[in-house]
Amino acid sequence: MAKGRELKGRIKSVENTRKITRTMEMVATSKMKRAVDRVTAARPYAEALTGVISSLYSEELAARYPLLRQPETIRRAAVILITSNRGLAGAFNSNLIKEGRTLVEELEGRGIAVELHAVGRKGAGFFRYINRDVKSVRLLEDRPSAESATEVVDALMADFINGTIDAVYVVHAAFKSALSTPPARLQVLPVEPPQSEGGAAAQRDFLLFPSADAILQELLPSYVRNAVYRALVETVAAEQAARRTAMKNATDNASEMLNILRRTYNRARQANITQEIAEIVGGASALQG
Repeated sequence: MAKGRELKGRIKSVENTRKITRTMEMVATSKMKRAVDRVTAARPYAEALTGVISSLYSEELAARYPLLRQPETIRRAAVILITSNRGLAGAFNSNLIKEGRTLVEELEGRGIAVELHAVGRKGAGFFRYINRDVKSVRLLEDRPSAESATEVVDALMADFINGTIDAVYVVHAAFKSALSTPPARLQVLPVEPPQSEGGAAAQRDFLLFPSADAILQELLPSYVRNAVYRALVETVAAEQAARRTAMKNATDNASEMLNILRRTYNRARQANITQEIAEIVGGASALQG
């Protein structure tokens, strides 16, 4: 019955694993709901910012604002890679790292010097493993705030204004649905003028107070910070969605494995019982003979 005891041990182990994965699935589902609420809440403000900047933008104003400066040649760029701090989320982090690595290679292939900034342990750990210099590392918070985005991008905005870097890109997960969270890349600097439906920057007549200059002076940094904030909250929501899917698949696989192990155990037990009965019958027949 050694095989039977071994199978019982495996069954117990898989049952314990299934309890863990089911619990993690439930936790991820709860966290995903809250994260999706933050993604949804961030969209109206972002749309309002885009609309205001689109309405105020003009080439004359753009020439006076460093954040709107479109460099003729990009010589140095910064890439912000956002990944999660933890694993057990399927290919979520691998896809983001692959997208970040592809972007870095594309930029360097064009002769652009790239400095890498990592948000999340997984991305930072990978690039350190391949001996790639990571200029800054931050943890991805479960509940990103406006202050989180400020910490990530304000220093890069200052470098862009000073001319130290010519462009800033963000690689993050785009939350489209609970089952669709593809990696995405976003250029946050220089700020490109929002486009209207006709394909050109919208122009409208307004009475402005205090002035278009003063409004843009405040809105442009907010626009950049908000773009990074949305990338953070979408990545958090996408991480929980990917973990929920991965843990559900693990739970389903554990259930399927349990069914196989239990059938195997029952067959082995039945075979053992049959063998014992046969031995008893054989012994009784021998005594009678």
